[in-house]
Order: sequence, then structure tokens, then C-alpha cells
Amino acid sequence: MPAAAPTPKAVLHQRFGAKVRYTVEEVKEAVGGCPGLAPQTRSVYRCALELPGLSVATPGTFVRKKDAEQAAAQIALDKLGIQPIANIPSTPEEAWNELITRISGFFIDENFLSSTHPLVGHLSVTLRRTGDLIGRVPLSAIAACDVKVNTLCKVIDPKAEFDPLLILSLVYNAAKQSPGVSVSDSNFWIQSQKPYSPEAVDLALKRWSGTSDPVEVEAILVPCVLEDELKIVRINLRDNEHYMSYVAEKLTASDSSHVLVSRTIGKASSEIRLYFAAPDVHFVSDLSKNVLACHGDGDINCQVNKRASYISGQTIYGDALLANIGYTRRDSELHTEDVNLCTYYRILLGKLPDGNCKMSRDAILAAELPSVYSRFSWKGLSPRDLLCSFCRNQRLSEPLFAVSRVSCDMLTSAVSSEERGAPAKSVENQFNDVRTDKENSDSFKCEVKICSRKQEILLEYSASDTWSKESDAIQNSALKVLIWFNNYFKQINTKRDKLYLSECTDGFKIHPNIFLQEFVMCLSVYGNTGCNDSGMCSAVGPFSMDTLKKHFESTTTLTHIEGPDSGVFPSHGSLTCISYTASLVMKDKAKKYLLESHNEFEFEIGTGAVGNQLESCVTQLSVNQSACFVAELPPRDLILAAASEFSHDLSNVSRESCFLEFSVKVLQVTEPLEDRMEKALFSPPLSKQRVEFAVQHINELHATTLVDFGCGSGSLLDSLLEHPTTLEKLVGVDISRKGLTRAAKSLHQKLSKKLLVQTTVPIAVLYDGSITDYDSRLYGFDIGTCLEVIEHMEEDQASLFGNVVLSSFRPTVLIVSTPNYEYNPILQRSAMPNKDDEADENAGPCKFRNHDHKFEWTRAQFQCWATDLAVKHNYSVEFCGVGGSGEEPGYASQIAVFRRMARDLETMCLNTDQDQPYELLWEWPNASIPV
Repeated sequence: MPAAAPTPKAVLHQRFGAKVRYTVEEVKEAVGGCPGLAPQTRSVYRCALELPGLSVATPGTFVRKKDAEQAAAQIALDKLGIQPIANIPSTPEEAWNELITRISGFFIDENFLSSTHPLVGHLSVTLRRTGDLIGRVPLSAIAACDVKVNTLCKVIDPKAEFDPLLILSLVYNAAKQSPGVSVSDSNFWIQSQKPYSPEAVDLALKRWSGTSDPVEVEAILVPCVLEDELKIVRINLRDNEHYMSYVAEKLTASDSSHVLVSRTIGKASSEIRLYFAAPDVHFVSDLSKNVLACHGDGDINCQVNKRASYISGQTIYGDALLANIGYTRRDSELHTEDVNLCTYYRILLGKLPDGNCKMSRDAILAAELPSVYSRFSWKGLSPRDLLCSFCRNQRLSEPLFAVSRVSCDMLTSAVSSEERGAPAKSVENQFNDVRTDKENSDSFKCEVKICSRKQEILLEYSASDTWSKESDAIQNSALKVLIWFNNYFKQINTKRDKLYLSECTDGFKIHPNIFLQEFVMCLSVYGNTGCNDSGMCSAVGPFSMDTLKKHFESTTTLTHIEGPDSGVFPSHGSLTCISYTASLVMKDKAKKYLLESHNEFEFEIGTGAVGNQLESCVTQLSVNQSACFVAELPPRDLILAAASEFSHDLSNVSRESCFLEFSVKVLQVTEPLEDRMEKALFSPPLSKQRVEFAVQHINELHATTLVDFGCGSGSLLDSLLEHPTTLEKLVGVDISRKGLTRAAKSLHQKLSKKLLVQTTVPIAVLYDGSITDYDSRLYGFDIGTCLEVIEHMEEDQASLFGNVVLSSFRPTVLIVSTPNYEYNPILQRSAMPNKDDEADENAGPCKFRNHDHKFEWTRAQFQCWATDLAVKHNYSVEFCGVGGSGEEPGYASQIAVFRRMARDLETMCLNTDQDQPYELLWEWPNASIPV
């Protein structure tokens, strides 16, 4: 006995697992009652179903909940083109026979006209005709409406999955053998050989009423020639006429039977399809018999439309029409919806690695694919869902995630080797909790494989990092793969003569031949885009180049700043909520188009979750302040994807005639996770304890000059002004101009207030420069500080800083602090919000406190680094810290205090002209605040 076919719910669960979401609604329905009495009611149910990228709902109600769920699941399977294995013939011969029978059944079974099958909509409108065309249906309508027909064609010839022309050929030849139907030898009409009964016709016409009034539908003509622009066309539909006749007119096809239809495009819940003209009958008839081995070459009617083929995942020939028209199971009338340029470019955007991230956040112009994953701050679709959607849109197999356990013994051994002096591994991931099972403290690693539809591996990623949760391992590995794909698409967009594809790098193993074979259409579409006649670049891809990051950070000029300075600024790692609008403004100010807006948009500073210019603007504003700035103009594709109803107006706008303007307001700032962890355990917070530690040494030394290396936004300098000290001059150095600008505003405000109550205040100076470069103006200061800075540098740069500061700057005392990696488990337990997330005391190695940390050292590693520097440069060093008692596992923040040897008092001959690479940004009291 053959195995029973799995239920629709079972098929969905096997494919999507926990991502399937059923929502069942109970409805009261009136039933017959006795005369004179109140009508009786019964409970019936309807069901809505949610999948990644797909939402469906049952059109009617069901007596049982499970029937409603199964019906919703079946609708989803139909939309996705998934068939239960038991229902699919196993051989091409069986599939061919079933295809013949199925086509025949559509036309000889009069009960079919009472069904909700979309093909009945096509039949009913043709039954309103008169003359020879009555009851005639285009053969392509069968393939467009019936998923099972497409499935059978794929069994007969696997190439049919990617070629609607081949499907038409198979359906045409099967229809020629189907009993009870008539097929033309000169075109692609099909009809029943016998007339339907009047009763069956009346039933069909009542169920499928057709269009009641003329309807105008907007569609997009996608020319076959890549250099030609997309065209907006309008299709006028009238009652009692088959809609594909009007499509045929736009495609200059001989009649509607010569119109081919692709599968649905974009979201599976839509009816958007591509329509294109079929060649002659003889060509199609011979195609499935493999007479033409290389169809499409040399025939003008079969020239491949690369843009249309790319967005559909099928081979589309000639000019194509992108339209949203058709009959569905949901509607008893013809379904119509406009397709504009915005629709087209959103479909195109969805095929990019970061496209679904932008659209899931509804922030095409503002959002970017973040560089790190954190369960605490991630917004939008998860990395795993984004990767699955990307593979689905590229017609690849679902990603394969292989999670493996890493024993605690192996990890402990690795940490021990680090403590003996080996360099610590660099991890760029955001802090994640390290909760492990009470009985098992193992961690997890995840490997990812991306395969073609033929299950040929084209990319493999093996993560070097370990995670305490299996889900974190999957999400972080999925994000790494997405980022790799994103970089690959950037590389395509550079239009190099030869695309470089390394076979192995950073945990990735690429199979170039298979990879390039699967992405050959991407190269054709993206590699051939250029600037069109309007001058607005049409390249698809990220609109913020990494090489311009610092440029945009330093040149984002704010205008129309409103609101008082609240003193609460977004900082690295803080979760920031903003409202914004993005508008395209004509340079003559004649018109302004609102492209995108958000009342509450939340992201984490420093993760690359927004464009560089937007983040630069936000970090210059305090809470409740707002401002405007002119942003880098994104590519035309992104503008039109965001433009919605303005897409038609903007399609011919010249790039030189407009600019992009953002209006931004900071609504709320939540402290970085690292700060929240420290505040949860320490009072006062570690940041204040570090300031108090510095003040103590300043006063003990009677220091009059201090330089803060890596001063950032000036938090230490600002705090020192609140303590009584002997300092007469404060200097800050940092490479971030936006941080220095914020520091200047804060110091200016505080020094101005002190001057009202004191006769003298310290001199304050801010320099823009790298702390690994020597500047003679900062030689021989009494005290130098570098608090929680070196862990943000690569380890070789941290060592370079130590060598430069002790050999060239030569402060009398240098204080360096950095996180103690061994203290992380205690911080993690204090930061977990609920019992389920508490870290076990025997947990294995942790993640770093901040995703921007390049390393975090154990006490042994830090002491080894500092001792080597002190010996090399004739300094003494002592170790202490803040946070905790100092007993095992040490202080939360470990500190090294370097003191220059008393006998080493020689001075340097300063060359003030050549050794001054730093740019003077601000000086109190003789300089204005930088903008």
C-alpha cells in the first residue's frame, strides 16, 4: 500500500519548522432555528498563516479548527509551489500521463466549473464570448494557475522549472493527447470539444462574475535590451474580454494565446507576474522533443531578457510586461493592482543580501545590514531569516546549518594557552550571555553551507567563534555569510574587468565554478548597469562606500539645529531611538518629495545599522534635539524603491538637479550594554571609579598638565573639572572628529560656568589625531591617561601606542586601564534580565563586553604586555584596578600605572615644525566651538 500523502501542515512544518504561525479566529455563524424563536448560532473558524515573506488567510470558514489550519497551509503550499512528495509521480512517464489526464479534467468535468480553481475565472470570461472564441482559453493560463501542472512538468524535464517556454511546450504537446479537448495547430488555444451545459455555465458565471466596470491597471514594460529604460504602461481592462488580450496588445503579440506567463514574483502572496510573447507553434511543438538543443540562440524571438529573467528566476524572452492581474482562489472577480517603478525596484532590492533587512525595517534609505548580531538590540528580520530569504530569492536551496558542541575542556585548554602569553583571539561579536545547562557547560559552533538547487555546494562557512546558545551560534554565522554576500555584490558593482573570487578566506570556502554558474545572471544585470540618460546612476548595491566612511563622518554638516542641549548624547554601543524624514529636494527648491519617514526608528550606534552620515548626525545631537543635513545621493534604484507614489515623477529626474535631505530628531538614548552591565553591579559605576582613581594620582603627583589619549567625547576631561585638582592644562587627543566636537561643546559649557565663580580655570585643548603618532606639543606632560581605549585597537596597534607614548611622549606617569576578561562571567550574571538567562558559575569562556572590542586580556596577558613595555622604556609599572575587591578573579577594570624612572630626566630637542601632525580642533579660552 502506498504511503499516505503528508498533510499540508506536515509539509510546511517539515520545510519551515517553528517559523509557521497559525492564528485561528472563532466566528459565530447563524444556523436554522424554529419559527418565532431566536436564531441559533454555531462556532466556525477561519485561519491566518504567517511565514517568512508570506501571509495567507482562508477565504471561508470551517467547522473544525484543524480544517481551517489545513486549508490555510494548503493555500501557502500552492503559493510557494510546494507539493507533498507522495502526490508527485516518480518517473517522467508517470508524470506525462498524469499531465495529460489533468489537462483533460479541466475541460471535460463539468463539476470543475463550480470549483474555486483560478482557471475557472479564465473559463468563465471566455464563456461570455460569441463566435469561434467562446470557451477558448490560452494554454499558458493553465501553467499560470495550476501549481500541480508546473510540478509535473518539472518531473518530466527538470529544466522546466526555469523556463516558461518549455512548460508551454510540454502543456501544448500533452494537450494534443488529452481526450475531450481541442487544441489548435496554428496557435495556443485550448477548449472543450463538447459544449458545457447551460446550468454549468450559469454556475461558473455566478461564481466568477468578472469585472463590472472598465479598469485601468499600471504595469512596467521591461525591455530586453539592458541599455533601454523601463517604461510605465497602462492597461485598460473591460468586461467580457479576457485580460490577456490587452496584455497581448502591449506586447504586440498576435493574440492572447501567444502570451507566456512566469511564476509569481516577489512575495508569494502577490500575483505579480511577467508576461512575454511566445514564438511560433512549430518552434514550441518541437522544443519539448529536444529537436532544438540550444533554443534561444540566434532567434530574435527568443532573445533572453536578462533583467526580467533575474527578478523572476526563470528564463524570460524578449520584451516583458510586469503586471499584477489574474484570477486567484481568494477572489471571485479579476484581481488587479498597479505595478509601478517602486514595485519593480523593491523586487530587485529584495534580491540583494541587505535588501530584505532594509525592507523589513521599512527604512530603505536609512537602514544598513548591521555588522554584528545581538539579541538585545537586533531589529527587523533575524540574520537566519534574512539569509533564507536571500537564498530563496536567488533560487538557491535553503541554507544548511550544522551546529556542533565544543566541550568545556577544549575551551579551558585554549584559554590556558592564552594565559601563558599567547595572543588573545580577536572577536568582533556583540556581548551575548553565556548561560549553559547546569549539567553541561559546553558551547556551540555553527557551520553554514549554501547549495544550488541541484544540491551542489557553492559556499561553506566554518565559524571560529563559539557561543553559549545554539540559536546565537546560528544567527551569528548566518550574519557572517550575509556580510560576505554583501561584499561580493559590492565587488560586482565596481565593474572590474575580472571579478576576483578567492577560494578560501576568513573561514569561508568558495567553489568558484559552481558559484559563478549560479550567479551568472547577477553579473549580467549588475555588471552592465551604468549611468542612464538622466545622469542618475542606476547601479544596484550599497550606497555608502567603506573607503568614504571617515570623509562622511567629518563632513556631515548639520543645519537648523533646534532644541536645548540636554547633555545626553548617543555614544558607541548605545541604543538610540530617532524620528526622521528623507526627502529629495530640487536644487531650485521648486519641489520637495518625501521619500521615507519614521516616527520611531531604533538602532545601535557603532554597528553599521544605518548609513555613516546619518549616524554622524545622530551622535552630534542630544536627546530632544533635531537637525537637518544634506546626505550623499543614493543610486537611482534605491530612490525609486523608496519613492512609492512619486516613482513615476522621479524616473526622469537628473542627478545633478537634486539632493537628498534628512531631518532627524533624537528621541531616546539607552546606555551601551557594557555600561548597563557595570551599573548593575557597581556603585558608583566603573566609569566614575576610574575617574576617582585618576584624580587620586593627579593630586598625589601635584600634576599640572594632563593629556588623555583616546579622549572620545571627553567624558574623563569633563569629569575632572568636577573635582578639585592641581591641573592647569587639560589636553584630549582622538581620531574621531564627531567625538571631539561633542567634547568641545561639553567642555565649553562647563568651563564657562566655572569662570563665573572662579577667577582662573584650566586651559583646555583638543587635538584631532592618532595616538600612535607622536606630536611634540604633548611631550613631557605630568600625567597621561588612556582609560578603556586599547581594547578598541588591534593588538599590534596597542603595542605600538605603548612604545610611542613611553619612548616619545614620555609622561611622568601613564595610567592605562582595560577590561579584565576573567571578570566577564560576574558581569554577565548581573546583567541578565531574568532567571532563564542567568549565567552558570561554571560557564565556559565568555564573549567580550562590547562588540567593538578587538581583544580583552586576562590579568596575565595585560601584565605581560605592560611589563615588557616598562622594561624596554625605563619605566616602572604597578598593577591595580577598580571594581570588585581585587580577589579572584581580580578587578573588573585592570589598571597599569607606569612611572618614569627618577634618573631618566633628560629632555628632548623638540622640532616644533616637523613633529606636529595633530590638528588643533579647539582651545579654551581662545577658540570657538567647532561645528
